[in-house]
Amino acid sequence: MPNSNIVLNVNGIEVIYNHVILVLKGVSLQVPEGSIVAILGGNGAGKTTTLRAVSNLLRGERGEVTKGSIELRGERIENLSPADLVQRGVVQVMEGRHCFAHLTIEENLLTGAYTRTNKAEVAANLEKVYNYFPRLKTRRTSQAAYTSGGEQQMCAIGRAIMASPNLVLLDEPSMGLAPQIVEEVFEIVKDLNHKEKVTFLLAEQNTNMALRYANYGYIMESGRIVMDGPAQDLASNEDVKEFYLGVGGGERKSFRDVKSYKRRKRWLA
Repeated sequence: MPNSNIVLNVNGIEVIYNHVILVLKGVSLQVPEGSIVAILGGNGAGKTTTLRAVSNLLRGERGEVTKGSIELRGERIENLSPADLVQRGVVQVMEGRHCFAHLTIEENLLTGAYTRTNKAEVAANLEKVYNYFPRLKTRRTSQAAYTSGGEQQMCAIGRAIMASPNLVLLDEPSMGLAPQIVEEVFEIVKDLNHKEKVTFLLAEQNTNMALRYANYGYIMESGRIVMDGPAQDLASNEDVKEFYLGVGGGERKSFRDVKSYKRRKRWLA
């Protein structure tokens, strides 16, 4: 991927949990300004850990980056707090949505603006969220606990937008949602990317959907990047079709079983 206009640069990071469990093994990726970049792979591949390394949410789970570096527009950010990163425009939408169940939809959205002191800007952002998610406006006085999974996912994304982010880390947005709602959520992500110029790094198991909307993709297995490329190239790759898109009837279980598959092996560099 070209190095111009790179918002996020992850350079060969290793992540260890509890001082002994090596989860990420030399992960490198780049996110250009104004793009949608997808990290793809199954459960346990390391997708969520990668996002949490960027947003510095590892410490709460006794994890740490032990090697490599993470740069936001050329600035090292490994030691910044999550609050500092929000101030710099980096916001994570966590897997499972994590809405505050006892708060209304609107109260949930307003929690995303806690770093904003300009009331006019907060009001404008709230109206922007309602424009992108009209369903939330109709449910704005409902407690989040009594809304659907799709509405909660929209609320979680809207809450992130309230912080006026430049980079949104979106973790498993399709999880637990009906296909129609998944497509609706991804369409809104595309609109936010195109119209609001929000850059997205998303982790997703739904490879087919992610590659339809992403510009570039990284495929992870067992804590390593095993393949990357433009989304269209990955979608047309025969091995990707077989292992991740459900096309083909081979018995292979992993890219590691394909002798002809040429990994970059950047973790050895």
